[in-house]
Amino acid sequence: MSADTQPEWQRRRTFAIIAHPDAGKTTLTERLLLEHGAIRMAGDVKARGERRRTRSDWMEMEQKRGISVSSSVMTFESDKATFNLLDTPGHEDFSEDTYRTLTAVDSAIMVIDAAKGIESQTLKLLEVCRLRDIPIITFINKIDREARDAFELLDEIEATLALDLSPVTWPVGMGPDFQGCYDLVRNRFDPSAPSEDGTKRQLVQCTGPDDEKLDAMVKDYVLEKFREDAALAVEAYKPLDPEAYRQGHMSPVLFGSALKKQGVASLLNLVETIAPAPRPQPAEPETVRPEADYVSGFVFKVQANMDPNHRDRVAFLRLCSGNFKRGMKLKHMRTGKPMAIQNPIFFFAQEREITEEAMPGDIIGIPNHGTLRVGDTLTSGPDLKFTGIPSFAPEILRRVRLDDPLKAKQLNKALTDLAEEGVVQVFAPMLGADQLIGVVGQLQLDVLTSRLGTEYKIAAGVEPSRYQAARWLISDDKAALKKFIEKNRANMAEDRDGAPVFLAPGTWEIQYAAKNAPEIRFSASREVA
Repeated sequence: MSADTQPEWQRRRTFAIIAHPDAGKTTLTERLLLEHGAIRMAGDVKARGERRRTRSDWMEMEQKRGISVSSSVMTFESDKATFNLLDTPGHEDFSEDTYRTLTAVDSAIMVIDAAKGIESQTLKLLEVCRLRDIPIITFINKIDREARDAFELLDEIEATLALDLSPVTWPVGMGPDFQGCYDLVRNRFDPSAPSEDGTKRQLVQCTGPDDEKLDAMVKDYVLEKFREDAALAVEAYKPLDPEAYRQGHMSPVLFGSALKKQGVASLLNLVETIAPAPRPQPAEPETVRPEADYVSGFVFKVQANMDPNHRDRVAFLRLCSGNFKRGMKLKHMRTGKPMAIQNPIFFFAQEREITEEAMPGDIIGIPNHGTLRVGDTLTSGPDLKFTGIPSFAPEILRRVRLDDPLKAKQLNKALTDLAEEGVVQVFAPMLGADQLIGVVGQLQLDVLTSRLGTEYKIAAGVEPSRYQAARWLISDDKAALKKFIEKNRANMAEDRDGAPVFLAPGTWEIQYAAKNAPEIRFSASREVA
């Protein structure tokens, strides 16, 4: 099928950028947007003044600390494709938000620091990608700084990913000797220095790494090593196979510098030309294919107060099938009620605009007042439920200390909002009135208190709880489950869906309880209801 006759949805490229903190993920996001003219000036996360204002990091806390704490969505276009780019938090304290975001994408770009290689958080995210068969493009960043040997990095990545690598670009020098990047597939050289007249760098078309044009552009000792390494790379690694990549057997590798915009054009070209169009999505009773004639989608994220002036609440919906039109009525599967989508929006980080239609692969925002939450399914066709959206047991449990007791009602509303976003989890103990909040990491507590103050005008802090661990109780033996709950009510709570949760001072108590109740599973994760 030619590009002119293929369905419009096959032009969609919905992808996430994943990385360990400080690998340069958000800077790369900005450069990708700049490459297609989506923004006039890329904002550096650690820059000063006007350049500080990155598009993907729009929260006050993100801009102050120079980190991403929430996933953001940006839609932009080229002549051949419509891109839906999801920038995810790199910090492990926000991994739950990232895991959920990965359920909504068809491919991922893994950003690796050239000096550090694969780090712990990158490895965790890779495991999630592999579980969902998400194809991965590898971008080795910061090669203009002190970096490890290119082949050493590739060996580590290949061993960790347990799949074939195919170098697409290769560095011409690294660190202080960095001269630019060479595209091994299209035989084009992207020099690091601007043109002699000070204008934009010009790509140089070559016949191969031995082209004499490079002699006048690259230092002799750098060029000699580059030609040796490039020849070895072409010989040692398999050529790029788009189908093997889409099946998850191969990862294309690009070297570059997001800060200097090196390798960014080649990366975006690769996403455009070989990244998969929207893929079938797991659901019950059967998988949903994008070409289905009914509209369907699932909520993978909820964000409150993207516009603090309006105290709004927006659900992020990944469309999985059908041609969505503004004003359509879709069945909300959790409640069984129809829902008219009157003001669907496309995102550009914090900014948005009303959209009249959307296709499979698109991410649309649905403004609502608490009706939609993470995991919800919407459909115009048969009854179904999308599966695989996770919730993880918290590693820190705390009580919220309210400075003004008269604001208890506002606090409960705020905690409900933030729980539905996935910022925190809220548990209601079966004995006692105080709610407990659970988070994966300490930084989430900082986000909680910061947002309570800035968005809800509530002065509050957190204080220790006697509980340090939580597990969901799952059992096919309803009588045994009921008996356990009654016997351990002092340690029991319910999550916001009413599911039973066992609270304990530590993991030893959980192991002891599990040993004495073999018919019950003490689960550290749960699919969102």
